[in-house]
Amino acid sequence: MTHYKRVAQLRTADDFRGYLQALGVTLPFDEKLLSGPDAPLAQPVQDDGRTIGNRLSVLPMEGWDGSADGRPTELTARRWQRFGASGAKLIWGGEAVAVRHDGRANPHQLMINAQTWPDLARLREGLVAEHAARYTRTDDLLVGLQLTHSGRFARPDADHKLKPAILYPHPHLNRKFGFADDYPVMSDDDIRRLIDDFVAAARLAQKAGFDFVDLKHCHGYLGHEFLSAVDRGGRYGGAFENRTRFLRELVEGIRSEASGLGIGVRLSAFDWAPFQPGAEGAGELAPLDGPYRYAFGGDASGHGIDLREPYAFLDLLHSLDIRLVCITAGSPYYNPHIQRPALFPPSDGYLPPEDPLAGVARQIAVVAALKAHRPELLYVGSGYSYLQEWLPNVAQHVVRTGMADFVGLGRLILSYPEVAADMLAGRPLARKRICRTFSDCTTAPRNGLVSGCYPLDDFYKEREEATLLQAAKAQAK
Repeated sequence: MTHYKRVAQLRTADDFRGYLQALGVTLPFDEKLLSGPDAPLAQPVQDDGRTIGNRLSVLPMEGWDGSADGRPTELTARRWQRFGASGAKLIWGGEAVAVRHDGRANPHQLMINAQTWPDLARLREGLVAEHAARYTRTDDLLVGLQLTHSGRFARPDADHKLKPAILYPHPHLNRKFGFADDYPVMSDDDIRRLIDDFVAAARLAQKAGFDFVDLKHCHGYLGHEFLSAVDRGGRYGGAFENRTRFLRELVEGIRSEASGLGIGVRLSAFDWAPFQPGAEGAGELAPLDGPYRYAFGGDASGHGIDLREPYAFLDLLHSLDIRLVCITAGSPYYNPHIQRPALFPPSDGYLPPEDPLAGVARQIAVVAALKAHRPELLYVGSGYSYLQEWLPNVAQHVVRTGMADFVGLGRLILSYPEVAADMLAGRPLARKRICRTFSDCTTAPRNGLVSGCYPLDDFYKEREEATLLQAAKAQAK
């Protein structure tokens, strides 16, 4: 890692361009930034009769700060208010919300049910009110709710133990996470009942005032696992048609029970085999027994990209009249460097095996390829936070040239929620607030603590959890 330059060192366009060339990374950017109503990032987009007021989106991020029964807390409300304050006009899901208890990724994840939906409605109202206080207009603000079941990575209870719901015995992930190859898989009847729970959750999300729901198909969670269930028999595995039946039946149910509710999909458009720390701590591909079969959008090597099935998935979305798609990659649990490019890994991770700029460029290139294949859809890109000072320049180029429709902002929003407003106004970024990918927002939850930007947000820096986090990091070292 020591030979990777920090982005903050790349002060001029020549510095940035030269370093990218030295890396062999193709990452186009605009040297001159535009602002005002005619700027590329300020352009509105029409979707199903609704106007989305600009090209910036807040990505969903779990806070590990809900109550035991799945309700938002004051910490959750603060985070969502800051999403509203950001100036972005597309709020993609706020965060992942479980459709039932056994699908929670952690015992403090939000849930939506008959008891909690009014709390989620107030959460959305707080976001919209904050946006209205700062930017007046809210008729061009689109707010969604991401619905999920965590599947293989469910830890729903206070004991924090992994309690997976899986679709097939994955030979590498079963071994990595310590459960036997004969661990029971969900039956087709189990899946049908889960679909009913998703549909009920979508109906409640509509009642709570959300404009759309995101049917999560990314990061190794259950929706994503359907797409790689090539070894599963029955109605939900094997052929591509069967592996996408879950999505089709979700859409059918939601359109029947929550007519008029928008639908989007966040998709890991490519995946790789699991990585592990190597001899010097840098990530390396875990040993494979042969051709790797379980990477949707990947190839048999376990570390390549094959977009034939993602193209078919986009064709399916188009046929289902779903235009909103948010593209990401991989999983934070077994190959985080392709999903969340960062210079500093979380405490249970590995050092980056490539300059993180390569990971950013990879995601941007994949979104551009998907957009070229099915341009009728509206694409939100991910992985931009690592660009730091150069985010506005790359974001403007991507949107201006039609490589994506929206630039998604994730971790950076935690430390610097007004970054979207500053970009749109043409103000220089506040360097001391820019996320430097220290990964404390991930390390904290890995140790059972609430997520937040402990290095840069004074609110979290002064909390008791900050001391506990430092102790946990010291112990990990």
